[in-house]
Amino acid sequence: MTRMDALDPIAELKATAARPFSQAMAMPPAIYTSEAVCAAEKDRIFARDWICVGRASRLAKPGDYLTYDLAGQPVIVLRDKAGEIRAMSNVCLHRMSTLLTGTGRRKVITCPYHAWMYDLDGSLIDASFMDRNECFHREGMKLPAIRCEVWLGWIFVTLSPEAEPVAARLAKLAEEIAPFGMADYVEFFREEHVWDTNWKVLAENFMESYHLPACHAATIGGVSNIADFDLPEGEPAYNIHFISKDPKFRLACAHPSNTTLTGEWRTRNAIFSVYPSLMITVTPGYFWYLSMQPVTAGQVHIIFGGGFSPDFAADPEAESLIAEVKALLDAVNVEDRGCTERVFRGVSSRLAAAGPMSHLERPLYDFARYLAERL
Repeated sequence: MTRMDALDPIAELKATAARPFSQAMAMPPAIYTSEAVCAAEKDRIFARDWICVGRASRLAKPGDYLTYDLAGQPVIVLRDKAGEIRAMSNVCLHRMSTLLTGTGRRKVITCPYHAWMYDLDGSLIDASFMDRNECFHREGMKLPAIRCEVWLGWIFVTLSPEAEPVAARLAKLAEEIAPFGMADYVEFFREEHVWDTNWKVLAENFMESYHLPACHAATIGGVSNIADFDLPEGEPAYNIHFISKDPKFRLACAHPSNTTLTGEWRTRNAIFSVYPSLMITVTPGYFWYLSMQPVTAGQVHIIFGGGFSPDFAADPEAESLIAEVKALLDAVNVEDRGCTERVFRGVSSRLAAAGPMSHLERPLYDFARYLAERL
């Protein structure tokens, strides 16, 4: 490596990613702290890859919508009148105001600035006081469509016309987690947060379970045997590992009424990361997820959600079980926020240096290779 390369975080990352797994090292500190790297990630990763915006069940009826900012592009994702989920630009064709905020349900989309009105397919249906402008032709004016696909109940969007379809990209993952029947899981909460850490610090934290006994000693650390992890080599689009939970942790195991899961699958939990930024834990009883995007090098925007398998969702005590799971996941998130914000303070320090990684951190090695390839 030349002297100039040694000062280039991406060049350092490529050198780290080129090491064999038996000599795996953490990524260089500047990969997390550099605003130039963050800008490159927004341009080369988040503007080009598939990003998850949540669960399709959240948009249950025609007109249900959510909004998202994808690499600086405001996006509307909604269920249209035909019952299909679609995505489009959330920017008015007139003076470029954003149209919708948050989530909700609309029969039509009305611009809050000059009241231009759009149908649920993005077609302009009304614009008052425009009849004297010879350049205005309502017919054919339509909000630009954004690629949108649903995979196992997850909604993905991308700004790239070249990105491989999600189903093809994740075909092997679908097979690996097929016994769960994740497409039928029911989301019961969705929140948005901003944490003071780098998005990759949080992504890596979710990918590895090596930290469970220490970081989560007060919650899930005691019901997770990290020595028994199944850690296969990562794939180009994702990494995954499996862990079995103590049967006493009933919510992470198959419901007594479940007849589809057998053997080890009744207690098996999958922790997987769909690159770049969708992190999911799915168990026979519940699931939870984080979908993240960088704000700055030191801040990350997070969608945090979770829900139940159909068996637990139909349980007569579902309401109390939901409260139990939500309380647990909130506590886990508090622990993770503390751990990841401490890591960011550490990597931002003068004496920070990347250390060697455990074999239990295999997913981080695979993630670094994905990042090096994209950057």
